[in-house]
Amino acid sequence: MTLSIICPIYNEEKYIVNCIESIIGQDYSKDDLEVIFVDGMSTDRTREIVVEYSTCYSFIRLIDNPERIVPYAMNYGIKASRGDIVMRLDAHAIYEKNYFSSLVYRLKDLKADNVGSVCKTDVLNKTPKSLTIREVLSNKWGVGNSTFRTGITDVQEVDTVPFGCWRREVFDKYGLYDSRLVRNQDIELNKRILRGGGRIFIVPDTFCTYLARETYKDLAKNNFQNGKWNILTVYYTKQFSSLSVRHFVPLLFLLSLVVPLLVSLVWKPFIWISVCSLVAYALLFGFISMKLALSEKLNFFYLFASFFVLHVSYGWGAFVGLLKIIF
Repeated sequence: MTLSIICPIYNEEKYIVNCIESIIGQDYSKDDLEVIFVDGMSTDRTREIVVEYSTCYSFIRLIDNPERIVPYAMNYGIKASRGDIVMRLDAHAIYEKNYFSSLVYRLKDLKADNVGSVCKTDVLNKTPKSLTIREVLSNKWGVGNSTFRTGITDVQEVDTVPFGCWRREVFDKYGLYDSRLVRNQDIELNKRILRGGGRIFIVPDTFCTYLARETYKDLAKNNFQNGKWNILTVYYTKQFSSLSVRHFVPLLFLLSLVVPLLVSLVWKPFIWISVCSLVAYALLFGFISMKLALSEKLNFFYLFASFFVLHVSYGWGAFVGLLKIIF
């Protein structure tokens, strides 16, 4: 069966070579493979690098995404593809050599509408700070109970998977990506599949490795957008079930700090609610950070700071999303 790989890209110069090399190294027959990179008009060397590879490998090609955001890229790619099976990749990741073959096999074997695998987290440049960010983004206290991040040992039916592998007819039945969603477009599509009676599985046979942000600034920027688009996804889709409860915990934490602080301007004792919430957070994540620091030999202060930046930026993004809807 022909497999169409679709990979949205934009200014991925640092990561694109590792991604493409892992694609070339796949054990899937190249005669039954097409790889479509959909570029959001990159301003670095990303396009040049992809074109260089496409001259050597006929199954690789580049198309444009003038709208620049992922759902448009995926929809352009799906329409331009010709495969019986469609798979999404991310340029920030590298893929085990059996990634394509394992997901295609499981898609047919499980009669699934979508299958995915565990997405491990790593960093390109390993420093004391980036290693703690990697740890936090792999930890249940950092990313919640996302099975595709925390790992599995057997096949599980789930509500979402990273990226995805679908039979082409799934898009005829459930529709394409929602082009309004800058973030959460994969989650929303998967929730739509489930509401329509479809089935989604995560399998342990293979995995990919996502190369995470390595600075607090990039971590905060990325998670601010994630938090913001949690709220906007619900607003645009009119479906709270488009997301899970875990996506809103950072917002509740932030509100527990901000709301009592504002009310205390009128009645001062309310400030103790903010103080108690912050102290409880510090004690809990201080303990978790210390435990991780000892077991993984990582810097305690970097760990605690990584948790705090992740949670606050995520919660602040959600708060801004609420304000955007209100005003």
